[in-house]
Amino acid sequence: MQAVAPTRQTYRFGPFEFQPRTGELRKQGRKVRLREQPGQILTLLLARPGELVTREEARQALWPGDTFVDFDVGLNSAVKRLRDALDDSAEQPRFVETLPRRGYRFIAAIEADAPAAEHVEAIPPASPLPEVVTAGTTDRRWPKLAIAALAVLGAVGAVLALRARPGPPAVPTTAGPITSIAVLPFENLSGDREQDYFVDGMTDALITSLAQLRALRVISRTSVTQYKKTDKLLPRIAADLNVEAVVEGTVVRSGNRVRVTAQLVHAATDRHLWARSYERELSDILTLQAELAGAIAQAVQVKIRPDEQQRLARTAVVNPAAYDVYLKGRFHLFSPGGLPKAAEYFQQAIAADPAYAPAYSGLSDTYRLSGGRAARPSESMPKAEAAARKALALDDTLAEAHASLAGVLYRYQWDWEGAEREFQRSLDLDPSYAEGHRAYAVYLLTVRRNDEAVAEARRAVALSPLSPTMNVELGGALVRVGRYDEAIDQAHKALEIDPRFGRAHMVMATAHEGRGDRARAVSALEDAAALGGGGRSAWLGYFYGISGRRREALDVLASIEERARTQYVSPQQFAVVHLGLGHQEEALAFLEKAYDERAFEVLGFSGPLFDQLNADPRFRDLLRRMRLPTA
Repeated sequence: MQAVAPTRQTYRFGPFEFQPRTGELRKQGRKVRLREQPGQILTLLLARPGELVTREEARQALWPGDTFVDFDVGLNSAVKRLRDALDDSAEQPRFVETLPRRGYRFIAAIEADAPAAEHVEAIPPASPLPEVVTAGTTDRRWPKLAIAALAVLGAVGAVLALRARPGPPAVPTTAGPITSIAVLPFENLSGDREQDYFVDGMTDALITSLAQLRALRVISRTSVTQYKKTDKLLPRIAADLNVEAVVEGTVVRSGNRVRVTAQLVHAATDRHLWARSYERELSDILTLQAELAGAIAQAVQVKIRPDEQQRLARTAVVNPAAYDVYLKGRFHLFSPGGLPKAAEYFQQAIAADPAYAPAYSGLSDTYRLSGGRAARPSESMPKAEAAARKALALDDTLAEAHASLAGVLYRYQWDWEGAEREFQRSLDLDPSYAEGHRAYAVYLLTVRRNDEAVAEARRAVALSPLSPTMNVELGGALVRVGRYDEAIDQAHKALEIDPRFGRAHMVMATAHEGRGDRARAVSALEDAAALGGGGRSAWLGYFYGISGRRREALDVLASIEERARTQYVSPQQFAVVHLGLGHQEEALAFLEKAYDERAFEVLGFSGPLFDQLNADPRFRDLLRRMRLPTA
């Protein structure tokens, strides 16, 4: 007699509960992230406890015929994710046992709810069922067999129901192009945490390669890094990042051998569209990266321009020692206080291979980012320019090097036209370069092209929605065009991402000032000062001054003077506080000193704060010498 598919089925094993109909896995009542394919494998295994489920059976159950996939890579990855969800291991399995070259077997004791059905009749199997130790039963063999038979029938029905139930259709490779994608942080399977920098570098390289495609929106490194080792479900990640597909992968490095596996997943349905593995010598790592990026570009079916195809296909042999320390430099470049260490590694990469262009680009970033902060601009910015130009002489297609050069040209040389050409070249090479769009937005604000700056800042946020910096830059641009409420909302978004991001309070302060609420502006800057790390800012001193709180403004001025005894401080900061105190002569004198040192924070200098000096011919002459527009 035919058994009706059960309407309810829950399996309990160890601390876990699993419901095949919904694919939900819980551990001691708390939901555990389990993606669709690992869930289907678990359903298959629970349907036949103690029995072998062959790799071929898993293939037929998991992958429709129109999906291109490296089956071994896909199955191995799905089983690994299942084991991760169960806190299991292949070496000492508690739940899922591997039978080498054959398949897998579920080995733990199971407690199964009896399925609810109109009529179920257990039929004696043609061959004896394996004995299963089931919690809560006696030692008599018949109840064990009956429960096992019911469990098998119920789970088989659940598998059929799972595969037949209505839901989002699979997305075959013929479904049309994918226009937005996120490369999630690759997983380090080397067994050595010291290799994390190398794995992060592989993720960054793939993001950079895919970002060259104009038809594809690729989420930036800053936003995807937040999903490293996350338990968040894939559809939720895709919703957070507003993408259609994600790339996941693993990296194993052993000496100078590297093995990378990657898979492309349709985010809404968690279905695999493509998967493949690569193995190369470290010296051929650029070839590996090019092949991987090219294969993904083909899988997402976007239109690739001839120049993009040429760059994707470009391969070269890299010096392994240079590449290794270069990745360490990139790793430290983005870490707090990591600029000196990053510069040291980039210099080591250059020493190992003087023709390795990315190392010069990275070194340019370290000099540029330290200019006006840890060092005088006259000490750091010429070095940043020289390193960027050297990188471009070796490889004119490095988008980051063009952006680095642009930063030097407008911040230090005040070469506004040259900077814009470099920004445009950078973004033509890498349309999804979020940092490039952000920096270009700041440039546009500096030259008072405010509406263009808002549009550019929005592009940066779309490419890196979870970056507090991108959200704050958009907030600052919105302040410039008088959209104060939107600016405050944007600042709050930044604080939701990072509650200690002080610049968000700065945006709120300027927005409240624009609305005429000076008290709330001061409060916002006091909140930023309370976060620590940089002392009370010149802007807080300015707002104290214009609010009549003279003593507090003088205290801020004294704290800046104290800080200047041990580190470089731009004269512009002194000018800001003096302006708040109404000391116009002192403010102009410090601005002239900032001009001599080429030490302007150009965004703040070109904004509305100093517009109150426009009536003074000395200030207008300063703007003329800098070739900046007046209000």
